[in-house]
Amino acid sequence: MVLAALHPVTLDEFSQLPNIEESPAWEFLNGQVLQKPMPTFYHSLLQKYLVRAIDNTNSTYEAFPELRCILSKNSVVPDITIIHKSRIPLGNSAIQGAPDWLIEILSTDQSTTKLITKIQACLAEGSKLGWLIDSQEEVIMLFLPDQPLQLVSGDDPLIFLDGMSLQLTANQIFGCLKR
Repeated sequence: MVLAALHPVTLDEFSQLPNIEESPAWEFLNGQVLQKPMPTFYHSLLQKYLVRAIDNTNSTYEAFPELRCILSKNSVVPDITIIHKSRIPLGNSAIQGAPDWLIEILSTDQSTTKLITKIQACLAEGSKLGWLIDSQEEVIMLFLPDQPLQLVSGDDPLIFLDGMSLQLTANQIFGCLKR
């Protein structure tokens, strides 16, 4: 959902709006105020599976579902935000800057273009990796700074952050949906 504004909204004005943290969260991307869709059961299963898998690596990174990241011109809430443990806020606040790795899970009523735009905005501000997961097609799109898009499916290996001892394939990830 896009919130129509009578005048252009700035990032500062967006951050003062009431209820931007209600569920589902609101985001500010390229001057538009957008509400994320309610997650489906498959979306929640993938989110739960990946957060657990990432956190079980005992690396210097930690995964968080639906955690706000404040960029220079945007305020985004990736489905999964992965940040170095040294960047975890001390208080109850958003992450300042782009996540080290963000994962978006495409829902049936979501725009692929808007999710790619969000991932690219994060990459432009320092993210090292972005994933866009399409459970309908059973493909994971990998975004890396200054590299072409990679499509991973089946048993092809996925790319993770350096220092993460995680080995997963698309088949293993989508397997959590086949209970």
